[in-house]
Amino acid sequence: MVKFLDLAAQYQTIKQEIDAAIHGVIAKAAFIGGEYVSKFEQEFADYTNVAHCIGVANGTDAIEIAIEALNLPKGSEIIVPANSFIASSEAVTRQGHKVVFADCDAQSYVISIDDTKKRITHKTKAIIAVHLYGHPCDMDALQDLAKQHDLYILEDCAQSHGAEYKGKKVGSIGDIATFSFYPGKNLGAYGDGGAITTNNADLAKKCRMIANHGRIAKYDHEFEGRNSRLDGLQAAILSVKLKYLSDWTDKRIAVADYYLANLKDVQQIVLPVRQEWAKQVYHLFVIRTDKRDDLAKFLSDKEIQTGVHYPISLPKLKAYDYTGQGAEDLFANQSDTTLLSLPIGEHLKEQDLAKVVTAIKEYFA
Repeated sequence: MVKFLDLAAQYQTIKQEIDAAIHGVIAKAAFIGGEYVSKFEQEFADYTNVAHCIGVANGTDAIEIAIEALNLPKGSEIIVPANSFIASSEAVTRQGHKVVFADCDAQSYVISIDDTKKRITHKTKAIIAVHLYGHPCDMDALQDLAKQHDLYILEDCAQSHGAEYKGKKVGSIGDIATFSFYPGKNLGAYGDGGAITTNNADLAKKCRMIANHGRIAKYDHEFEGRNSRLDGLQAAILSVKLKYLSDWTDKRIAVADYYLANLKDVQQIVLPVRQEWAKQVYHLFVIRTDKRDDLAKFLSDKEIQTGVHYPISLPKLKAYDYTGQGAEDLFANQSDTTLLSLPIGEHLKEQDLAKVVTAIKEYFA
């Protein structure tokens, strides 16, 4: 079996350190807050090259809290890419704002700059730049738009830990950024977890207070917040895994390079394009083909796991019928039936990759 993802195998490679970290938290009863959370927050801030990192309960909470901290007028429009996980958009509406979908680029799949320009109105207050599949957005172009129209840029880095835009780590470029540590992410916890990063001290303080019942000091609640905290066990696990992230990322890039080199002559599929200014960390390796479902079944029959990210574009979801954007002539609305994610990760050996490539070539022969 060529597994799409193999977290059990990954655990075995760092088992001793992970087990020691878990036992350490339990021995000190440092379950909520405390040294393990503070340590990871500092380590992840250093890794991302930002001044502030706030651990929260999950990536979706991170986006909601970040939007709340921006203190936008109720009913503001926030532009979100049409191809992403629903967390990118539901956080907007759950904070009392209006989601406006912009199309995605046909090569890198991140938000289309040209379409984003068309979506900006006097009600637009922010753009959520989703660094989808591990590929960074064109941040210079987005920041130019932000300056022109007085907009905030929120980076959604759930799929892009360690990715870089022109040498800058994602999560350090916009006004505020969010991360998910869902187990399947490039840096994943053993349960839910998330973080917010920013270089703005005021936004960092506001986010920390929102996430902790509107307080900094115990029982001194300055406003009503929520309960969204990264727990000590997950923080300790993430500290261990963070040490290996760069190596795991290099291996993901090597897997992607193998696919790109060995599938380039298969005319019936469209391969992803890596922009020269991007360090793409390949949370997912996504191809396109009109025979997506049949190819996926063929690969499954050969014991090769695949995934689909995402089978329904956000505007076409029932949840967003009210926007009317599901009927728009968007690349995202047309390509969602063609997307197929191939196995990727540090668990794959060259013989696994050869098996995937051989099977795809056999299918299209």
